[in-house]
Amino acid sequence: MVAEQPLFPGGTAVSGLSVYPWAAADGVCGGSPHLHLACTEAYVTVSGKGAVQTLTASGCQETPLTAGTVVWFGPGTIHRAVNHDGALRVVVVMQNSGLPEAGDAVFTFPPDVLADPAAYQRAAVLAEPSDAAARARRDLAVAGFLALVERVRQGDTEPLADFYRAAVALKRDHIESWQRIWLTGPAEAARRTAEHLSALRDGRIDHLLGAGVRTAAAPPEQAFGMCGRLDTYRLGPG
Repeated sequence: MVAEQPLFPGGTAVSGLSVYPWAAADGVCGGSPHLHLACTEAYVTVSGKGAVQTLTASGCQETPLTAGTVVWFGPGTIHRAVNHDGALRVVVVMQNSGLPEAGDAVFTFPPDVLADPAAYQRAAVLAEPSDAAARARRDLAVAGFLALVERVRQGDTEPLADFYRAAVALKRDHIESWQRIWLTGPAEAARRTAEHLSALRDGRIDHLLGAGVRTAAAPPEQAFGMCGRLDTYRLGPG
């Protein structure tokens, strides 16, 4: 019997994240503030000390991160990973087969950058990956983030709503490709579970006899992610 290729649990994905240690204009060390449009994301803290700053229409919040802490946030939550001791490392668990790293993210760049797709692309994509380029991108996102934080603290959420509208406009053309990722990941995982439960009710064991094991090797090198250096694992089907 041919073994069934098991999907990663729940149609999720994981990455290792070493949060950037560089100080921004406000003196806070950490990553680039951004949001996800369709996905929930979780941080499982492995080592070091830090926090995750979040901004929603309900206000601002800072959640401490120490070894063993788990925090998660849904679509629309602007988040900024903060590194208190230079050694913060987390495992990032991403909904929808890693869609957050397949385009479902928007940096909190200032409004003039968000309004121009070409300008946004130039600011978001590191043409020559380096600490300096990643830091410049981070600083631009922090500038927009701090402006949003100030307005929300004043009770004005309209700039945040404007940011959401601009983010959706930037990514609208990608939604069809996201749909395909969702169908082959979490939707397929749910379909298989339904099939397995039906088999168990009927006393059938075919899926048990076809059990399989998969592994993913550590990536050969870290990439410059939004919030830090990333170990990005390839966990998709096949």
